[in-house]
Amino acid sequence: MTTLTQEPYEESAGRPVGYATHDVTNQPPPLAPYDASADTALLEGVRREGAAWAEEELRRLGLRAGSAQAQEWGDLANRHEPVLRTHDRYGNRIDEVEYHPSWHHLMRVAVGEGLAGSAWADDRPGAHVARTAGGLVWGHTEAGHGCPTSMTYAAVPALRAEPELAKVYEPLLTSREYEPGLRPPTGKRGLLAGMGMTEKQGGSDVRTNTTAATPTAESGVYTLRGHKWFTSAPMCDVFLVLAQAPGGLSCFLVPRVLPDGTRNTFRVQRLKDKLGNRSNASSEPEFDGTVAWLVGPEGQGVKTIIEMVNCTRLDCVMASATLMRKTLVEAGHHVRHRSAFGARLVDQPLMRNVLADLALESEAATTLTLRLAGAADRAVRGDAGEAAFRRIATAVGKYWVTKRGPAFTAEALECLGGNGYVEESGMPRHYREAPLLSIWEGSGNVNALDVLRALGRSPETAHALFGELALARGADARLDAAVARLESGLAEASETGARRLVELMALTLQGSLLVRHAPPAVADAFCASRLGGDWGHAFGTLPAGADLGGILERALPPRA
Repeated sequence: MTTLTQEPYEESAGRPVGYATHDVTNQPPPLAPYDASADTALLEGVRREGAAWAEEELRRLGLRAGSAQAQEWGDLANRHEPVLRTHDRYGNRIDEVEYHPSWHHLMRVAVGEGLAGSAWADDRPGAHVARTAGGLVWGHTEAGHGCPTSMTYAAVPALRAEPELAKVYEPLLTSREYEPGLRPPTGKRGLLAGMGMTEKQGGSDVRTNTTAATPTAESGVYTLRGHKWFTSAPMCDVFLVLAQAPGGLSCFLVPRVLPDGTRNTFRVQRLKDKLGNRSNASSEPEFDGTVAWLVGPEGQGVKTIIEMVNCTRLDCVMASATLMRKTLVEAGHHVRHRSAFGARLVDQPLMRNVLADLALESEAATTLTLRLAGAADRAVRGDAGEAAFRRIATAVGKYWVTKRGPAFTAEALECLGGNGYVEESGMPRHYREAPLLSIWEGSGNVNALDVLRALGRSPETAHALFGELALARGADARLDAAVARLESGLAEASETGARRLVELMALTLQGSLLVRHAPPAVADAFCASRLGGDWGHAFGTLPAGADLGGILERALPPRA
């Protein structure tokens, strides 16, 4: 038998000749802890849109979101996915979903920080902006738990169509208390709301829904029978559901537990096996004699629930902007610490161009998100002009920002090279998450057509959009030319060209906001690369002369 012996180390050029092969060099340190609110564009937007009073709380939340503990919660909630329990040990139907404790930790913070419905109970101007900004920051943890908080936020204005129901449920939906578990809603300290709109035969075409609502002898009370195709967060306490009543498609409030403590019929047939968003349970519930209360008039279901859709679409824009910012921070951290070919990656011209281009996209998305939140805040307080702007700009932002998300996260992942393709980096989770936001609340075609619908049925929306663009008139010739192209495009608007038109709307709107509010380095590079003629289709193709250093200095958090 041969005995293997280890040769002693010998120093050569300051390094042992027989160094251990598993020594780790040229790898970045962990990003966490970091400050998720250290985003100049975010903080400036919060002040500009009327929520400066929330900045101190936002900075505190940013430190919590970037903590090692909160980042671990996000990882664990996605690694340990929800589990459906249809029956208890005795064979009784229970239809419950079990979550990992990390999910509950994330939810408790989100609800406690006012990211669910509490903005509706806050009379301060800017309350909805503060809530959106909180989502932009706390979203650095993980995206899945943002679904129930978003639906709870969005349910409140829809529920107000039935004042008697709102009187009972709104104080609980706007609570900052997170109380999981199925119990009679009015006996809890806080509630979460979901929604059940789509069915397998129709998807976004909800008017083809077949779920039937039958009136009972009790006024306003119906029973439902049917099957929903996508109903996320099935452990929410109440759901807004669309169903066909005798008078047409109508909106209903469906509780999981009835006032007398008995379980309402809400049979969860299965959980969806999704590409991403793994922490969040998305289900197919079946209704069979399910008790429901009418919300709004019969036949007015879409009109009743449209305000809910406006809110959730804003949150899709917010979540996409959050993913962009999170992956930008991860990429920036990596290239600051990683060296190749004799220099740090962040100092190499091509990488600087890529990172600066990503920074432009991220700032444009964040700035537009906060402008939309400001419009929403002022619209709910009675500003008709802002309501018209919100109507069209939210659909425009939903189409474009969510469409940019997948390409953005792919490029940010690539900045980490092979390390970014490994699950431990977290980047694959973000990459899988990104496409969802362009699908939820209407895919790209649905939102592009919604813009055309707004232009056709509500001419004041076009006036509001061009009024916003006029605020930057004369500041940049490329922006002025883009606005002129947009005016010409509106005269020839058609379904076939809807995507091109909405894309131009989004870019001119983002350009106008950056020209007015961002430093010249940012505004000039955006207009040159998105509105001018000197641009490429891939990230990292900013034109010669762009102030890459100025863009990056603004975008990246301070060095640790």
